Amino acid sequence: KGILVQEVYAPIRNVNRAMKRIAQLVEKIAPSKATVLIQGESGTGKEVIAQAIHRRSDRAQKAFIPINCAAIPEALLESELFGYEAGAFTDAKRRKKGIIEMADGGTLFLDEISGMRLEMQAKLLRVLEYETLRRVGGPQDFKVDLRVIAATNQDIKSLIAEGAFREDLFYRLSVVVFDVPPLRERPKDIDLFVATFIAEFSESMGKGVKGISEEALAILRRYPWPGNVRELRNVMERAVILCDGEEIQPSHLPAEIVGARRHRPLPGLGLSS
Repeated sequence: KGILVQEVYAPIRNVNRAMKRIAQLVEKIAPSKATVLIQGESGTGKEVIAQAIHRRSDRAQKAFIPINCAAIPEALLESELFGYEAGAFTDAKRRKKGIIEMADGGTLFLDEISGMRLEMQAKLLRVLEYETLRRVGGPQDFKVDLRVIAATNQDIKSLIAEGAFREDLFYRLSVVVFDVPPLRERPKDIDLFVATFIAEFSESMGKGVKGISEEALAILRRYPWPGNVRELRNVMERAVILCDGEEIQPSHLPAEIVGARRHRPLPGLGLSS
């Protein structure tokens, strides 16, 4: 028993209802230009949802440009987003396009938007409201056509109450809101992800891994996955690397996951070999 790669779509009937609603909402809103806010813990797949929206939109042939707002130093974020003209500052030897301009005609994905300082939030709000952009040191605004999708692992309403996030920007971003549940709240999805990742890594590595044993699958089902889907993906990549046969076994899984105590009883997922 276990699951096979060829059965990768079989578990869809059991996928968590919240994820089914998310998939349905993606299909409905993708053709529009509405701004989107995706909320959820780190590793839950927020960028995957953003990419799905882009691929199903009329902008699919244009660029999908992601930027992690919390990973770029405050002093650099403005020039990264807006670009700059030659001579705008000491090291600006020539004009440079910013992330927003690069996304013109396509989709701009602002990951961890809650990490953006208030001054930058005000400038971003102006871009969203007027669909215009001015490079740092530039003489005038010019039009940009882009769809903005933002994501956060923070409670933005709490940040608004603390004065750390602009309420007007929140409402401008949250025309459509996705709340992505953590993996521990949707255990029925684990089997689908496992089969998907086995297929992906087995193909990319040129290996013949075709499935996972019931014992190994049971271990994955009972683990709480604090790192969510990102953590599961990393575990499956490791397992495929270590697997020399056609089926992943418990020995191919990290010791801390094999030895983890069951965090709660999980229902059977109705999968057969």
